[in-house]
Amino acid sequence: MSDQLVNVLDWIAILCILAGAMLSFVAAVGLVRFPDLLSRMHAAAKPQVLGLLLVLVGIALRLVPQEDTGTFSVGTLLLVGLFQVVTVPVAGHIAARVGYRTGRIREDLVVTDELADRLDTKRRAEAAQKSGGSTA
Repeated sequence: MSDQLVNVLDWIAILCILAGAMLSFVAAVGLVRFPDLLSRMHAAAKPQVLGLLLVLVGIALRLVPQEDTGTFSVGTLLLVGLFQVVTVPVAGHIAARVGYRTGRIREDLVVTDELADRLDTKRRAEAAQKSGGSTA
């Protein structure tokens, strides 16, 4: 690769890494700033994933000109990004459900509560099954 192209890739990599670091910093501020579990999780998950992906893109752009380790390292970075994109939403969903069921959310901040209807229906079905099973 030409030196001019490597310089351009370096500057783009720097911008990606700085933007990713800023997004991760915003996620950290959101963890401290927001009042309840659900708001904190949303603030932590969304910008943190995008911030990490931008940092990984910046690192990949920096590694591409290196012929000896570039391809393997970029493949590893792709795997890290893929696992992060797949696992963060699932972990956030599970943590939100646990927080909801244990009462660690502020109900005055919840606008639409779809889970309450599902849990009430499930509890009524379990109660009917227990009462029906004991009389038989």
